[in-house]
Amino acid sequence: MKRSAGKGRIIAKGEADFDAALLGTSFNAQDPGRRPALIVQANDDTDVVAAVRQAKDRGLTIGICSGGHSWAQNHIRDGGMMLDLSRLNSIAINAADGTAVIGPGCLAGDLNGALSKRNLFFPVAHAYTVGMGGFLLQGGFGWNSRASGMACQSVTGIDVVLADGTLVHASETENPELLWAARGAGPGFFGVVVRFHLKLQARPKFVGMKVQVFRIRHLEAVMAWADRVGPSVAPNAEFQLVLDRKAMGIFAHGVQVLTPVLANSWAEARAAVAFIDNSPIRKLASFTLPLLPVSLNMMMKGGENTLFLPNTRWTADSMWMNTPVDPLLPAMRRIADTQPASPSHVLWLNWNGPATRPDMAFSLEARTYLALYGGLRNATTNPADESWATDHMRAMQDHSVGIQLADENLGRRPAPFMAPANLARLDALRVRYDPDGLFNPYTGRVP
Repeated sequence: MKRSAGKGRIIAKGEADFDAALLGTSFNAQDPGRRPALIVQANDDTDVVAAVRQAKDRGLTIGICSGGHSWAQNHIRDGGMMLDLSRLNSIAINAADGTAVIGPGCLAGDLNGALSKRNLFFPVAHAYTVGMGGFLLQGGFGWNSRASGMACQSVTGIDVVLADGTLVHASETENPELLWAARGAGPGFFGVVVRFHLKLQARPKFVGMKVQVFRIRHLEAVMAWADRVGPSVAPNAEFQLVLDRKAMGIFAHGVQVLTPVLANSWAEARAAVAFIDNSPIRKLASFTLPLLPVSLNMMMKGGENTLFLPNTRWTADSMWMNTPVDPLLPAMRRIADTQPASPSHVLWLNWNGPATRPDMAFSLEARTYLALYGGLRNATTNPADESWATDHMRAMQDHSVGIQLADENLGRRPAPFMAPANLARLDALRVRYDPDGLFNPYTGRVP
């Protein structure tokens, strides 16, 4: 679904185009059944300030949408106001000092394209149409983030409208607690960010991908190998396994070994993916592509054209885990055996993040990341397919240290998403900055 273009406006529940405007804000084609009382399509800061003050005066809670890629559709709640920021999509780049200022509705692909022309880089989201606002607030697992850091670590400041309707700036030296919270609070942030100030990086000289595909009967062998080799993979190689019933090259159920790599030379990139060609299971592969140069733009759009299809009803769930994969192999086989039709897929991501991070709200990660994306396109649905992601993550939750807010399923399966001390600090800041609870709390969590 695509949101309407043009001027923003205020649409009340019951108006003829209310549902179209509401559901058009969501990448997920599932109608959650929830309806706010009011939709505000903001065009600029003034509109946002007016909307927040109106909500406060009328006693309406606020849900916020920038790009609408939330699987859980956090911004769509019963009652209150839904504030659509998609029109706040400006991009201002200062190439001389390597900085940019963007609106929350700026799309990841648009920002990447603008930076590419100037030979600059930012770890944008992996899908082209992800709005940068929600992406940055939840932490930002972007391109090359294993090497260059979470995207939120490169947010140097925000301009934010608070619950009292004031517009303030936050940085490391000005209102630093607001910046601390914005780096990882995700849908629980207690304000409306209208601009993000970013620190940019030099663009890697080589961007490409190595692909190897195995039939699903080799699942256990592939996962055991991946788990063993994962910790030694170079940080600039995004080593991931994707289970898909229409796997690349074989057009059947398989395990895709996808390894995008961003490096300063082709030689460096080849060295980063050599572990795939040198693996003891390489002869089991049914399809292999050599390391090929592929632009980020192509990879971003390619993922949306093959995995993250429009007009699809999505349910996602995830877990971070430090457990070696061996005891999980029977569960992974059950996941594969019950996997719904494509575009439903499974992501196993070798993360192995750094030992420390800057002090920020984002505070939960682990050795490996596992996510299930149930994508349903038929009008009639098997109930087991509808709950596939949630049921399997619930069955494995004893191995989990928590979830990632980007793929949260808190409404169906509450789980930790932040270190306890950080969550307590965030709760205290919320009481301070939003004492009346104007902004919606996390789905599935009592405020």
